[in-house]
Amino acid sequence: MKPNYKTPDLDPAEVDPVDLPENAFTELAADETYRPVMHPARDYAEVTPYSVGVGLLLAVVFSAAAAYLGLKVGQVFEAAIPIAIIAVGLSNALKKDSPLGQNVIIQSIGACSGVIVAGAIFTLPALYILQTTHPEIVVNFFQIFLSSLLGGVLGILFFIPFRKYFVKDMHGKYPFPEATATTQVLVSGNGSKSSSGGQAATLVIASLVGGIYDYIVATFGWWSETVTTTAYSWGQTLADKAKFVFSCNTGAAVLGLGYIVGLKYAFVIFAGSIFVWWFIVPLMGAYGAPEIAAMSPDGIYREYARLIGIGGIAMAGIIGIIKSWPIIAQAVGLASRELRGASGKKAEVRWQSDISMKYISYFIFLALAAVLLFFYFGVIDTFWQALVAWIVVTVIAFLFTTVAANAIAIVGSNPVSGMTLMTLIIASGIFVAIGLSGTSGIVASMVLGGVVCTALSMAGGFVTDLKIGYWLGSTPRKQESWKFLGTLVSAATVGAVIMLLNDVYGFTGDNALAAPQANAMAKVIEPMMMGGSTPWILYIVGAILAVLLNWLGVPALAFCLGMFLPLSLNTPMLVGGLVSWFVGRSSKDEKVCKARMDRGTLISSGLIAGGALFGVFAALTIMCGWQVPDNGGEFLPQVLGLVAYAAIIAYLYVSSCRAKKS
Repeated sequence: MKPNYKTPDLDPAEVDPVDLPENAFTELAADETYRPVMHPARDYAEVTPYSVGVGLLLAVVFSAAAAYLGLKVGQVFEAAIPIAIIAVGLSNALKKDSPLGQNVIIQSIGACSGVIVAGAIFTLPALYILQTTHPEIVVNFFQIFLSSLLGGVLGILFFIPFRKYFVKDMHGKYPFPEATATTQVLVSGNGSKSSSGGQAATLVIASLVGGIYDYIVATFGWWSETVTTTAYSWGQTLADKAKFVFSCNTGAAVLGLGYIVGLKYAFVIFAGSIFVWWFIVPLMGAYGAPEIAAMSPDGIYREYARLIGIGGIAMAGIIGIIKSWPIIAQAVGLASRELRGASGKKAEVRWQSDISMKYISYFIFLALAAVLLFFYFGVIDTFWQALVAWIVVTVIAFLFTTVAANAIAIVGSNPVSGMTLMTLIIASGIFVAIGLSGTSGIVASMVLGGVVCTALSMAGGFVTDLKIGYWLGSTPRKQESWKFLGTLVSAATVGAVIMLLNDVYGFTGDNALAAPQANAMAKVIEPMMMGGSTPWILYIVGAILAVLLNWLGVPALAFCLGMFLPLSLNTPMLVGGLVSWFVGRSSKDEKVCKARMDRGTLISSGLIAGGALFGVFAALTIMCGWQVPDNGGEFLPQVLGLVAYAAIIAYLYVSSCRAKKS
């Protein structure tokens, strides 16, 4: 490694530390500096054929897996941690010399999968959903691909000017939970080989357990995928008379998701779900109009009760913008100062060198021009209507960029679905006012929503990548440059997988994928565009509820998200959160508890990744003609479902508690 830059306070001959410095997670004193693991004044192997190739391969694999899981349960798992573990395991197996820089690039490219998936599946499947009632709507691969690609590119470009504010200036002030976990995984491969190798083995075993478990139930139906009270005569009577239902998905992936989310947020999400299912639905069934009282609990939920949650999510997004306005103002000021001072500034140390603001400005111009051309030639026939849509996308995507990044930095969760819902409501109102309505307005709104949603998702995910690079000492310019290629590959993969899953399962009907966010988007857009009645009262009730929750200190977004996700998917989230809680209190020794919690997070990541990957295999199996038995309401499969679910819960808990203090 040859010297690159020399600064008075950084000696190029200094030996690199094995672990993160003590001040990695704390605020710096006035005279204190942060020195990353990789020396800021030396060059390292980062972008190589190996790191780019592995990163792109993982981007394809995890894009397919995350798309399936997200459309099934409405939650997109963050791929950063499992990708980081795979990168460390591979580098050890191949005996790579000084692999840390390459592993950061692998993680950064591969992590495009989760963020692109979130942007695409929350909006674009709504076109397929609405196609059932409006067959004139045409959906093609290039609409899905280009909306994901252009949205991802905008998210990258809009966030780069704010990198220093979030990852450097705010050092120690934001917790960055996901970036912290991923960084710890990557740095574990910087020292002891046995430690990282053991982590990789644990992840592989958990992936096989979760994958085979979910593949069996999804393909062969040996037990019920969802246990429910309506499978029994007394439960069906309770549903008919009192509109009361309880259900729980028995999948391994959703259990692992609940473990990682933790008890606090899992409980809030579950509370929102039972508020709808055990209070709102029975009340509507008892005191609603005769046509509502005649509906099943699921029908009341889908047609009426869930709309309250949609209004709550939209208001939670507005509250988030208001709270984040000072951050947006600071970030814009930082970016403008950077641009004005770029020409006469001396070269930055490698560790702090971004793509030149001059080039960023050019690229933003080109990307926005491409979005306008895409809207005009591929979505909207009238130029001035396409121009209005372009203005809406530009303003909202830029405005919400720092909101998304701020959410990830603080709680590790991006409220992208709520912000996108609000975007769709605003955009649809504008489109109707300028004469763009009907099915053409539906397509325009959904594609516009896909671009905005992907841009916000990318901005939130990219702050994690760049914070990891800051802690470890990688080159921001290289992370930023190669993120575009990962976005391209992930967008193409997601487009193909969405079309495949629509052909195999569909997004409407009894056995369709849930696609809860896309269903919510469709529910909002259709009445606004087709001249029907819009349930503003239900939206307003949800908005008022979100304001009250925020006033009481309850996470409004999580609660309202639980209101429009099915109860069967929120119950296992709570179960996973409870397992996490018990693992964290399984010993009187705090260090033992922490080791067990970390191992549980690793196992849960494996359950999620394995369940999602094998879910794609299950989709391919069904596409080849395999018929899945419909036994969800039979007694024996229900009992076997409870037994199998108890077994996977026991595996997660017992295996987590095998960890010992370091």
